[in-house]
Amino acid sequence: MLTADQIAAMVNARIHGDPGTAISGVSSFDDAGPNDLTFAVEPSFFSRLDETKAGIILVPNQAPAVSGITLLYSDNPKLAFFKIVEHLMPAAPLKEFIHPSAVISNDVIIGDGTRIEAHVSIGQGCTIGSHVHIMANSVIGKQCRINDSCRICPNVTLADKTHIGRQAIIHPNCVIGSDGFGFVQDGHAHAKLVHTGYVHIGDFCEIGACTTIDRGTLGITRIGNGVKTDNQVHIAHNVKIGDNTLVVAQVGIAGSTTIGRDVIIAGKAGISGHLNIGDGAIVGPYAGVSSDVPAGDVVSGIPHMSHKLWMKASRIIPRLPSLRTRLLSIEKRIKKLESSSTEQP
Repeated sequence: MLTADQIAAMVNARIHGDPGTAISGVSSFDDAGPNDLTFAVEPSFFSRLDETKAGIILVPNQAPAVSGITLLYSDNPKLAFFKIVEHLMPAAPLKEFIHPSAVISNDVIIGDGTRIEAHVSIGQGCTIGSHVHIMANSVIGKQCRINDSCRICPNVTLADKTHIGRQAIIHPNCVIGSDGFGFVQDGHAHAKLVHTGYVHIGDFCEIGACTTIDRGTLGITRIGNGVKTDNQVHIAHNVKIGDNTLVVAQVGIAGSTTIGRDVIIAGKAGISGHLNIGDGAIVGPYAGVSSDVPAGDVVSGIPHMSHKLWMKASRIIPRLPSLRTRLLSIEKRIKKLESSSTEQP
């Protein structure tokens, strides 16, 4: 159990209501009960604060006070909420263990406190850090390095020479370090280019489920520190992504493109190869990026343009059929008027 004043002290929040209100669990806004903590961040929830049955609600500082409800005002209520989640539901401690079905090369170096689950395969020359958790059926190729406190989820494949930084999470079914889509025309055939590069993923990264990251053709595909990708992202050979960039689901980034720091690439955006996306840029959902994007720009649309211009253009698109009909009608009237004026004596 945690009381409102205990939670407030833990997350530096201000209390409105009864500081002795106690909770024992957490839940979503609509599903919460009297013994649950929840949070409300969006203004659309502020008018509904009296609808939730939650015992305590974490809210931003601009939320209105409601009598009879215990509110905790925070600069970042969502972050504060999940700190409480971690406190109430701590992860089970990792117990050092190597399953007898794991196939591990004799020269692999494994740090203290590491756990390797069933049917894992680890190739020659690998280094596995301390307190790493490699889950069932994952395949680690030759000369890979996985640094301390990483979590490799089930069915992950790390191809040869892949490097994973500290405290990274690789979610299920990722393929890191496969060959890129590299071929050269040879008459009517497509000759495969030999890929000798590798993938380097930095510290504190999180790679979403079913993401694929291709090895460099000759050099490195580099994912910076703190990068987070959603599920089903594809990152092609020799791409460079700067620190703390977010890549949302189903994004495709073509080969040799450089993405800056603190960039946000929204869902289903496609980025062509050999481009530069500047620091702090935002690429909107479904955007088709075909040329460089300067630092700090916000772009959307196909082909990409400034987000404000795309918003105007997208409102016009549904009206194009009727505008075409009107334009044809106007052209006919003009031609009729011109014809009539030339017939005058």
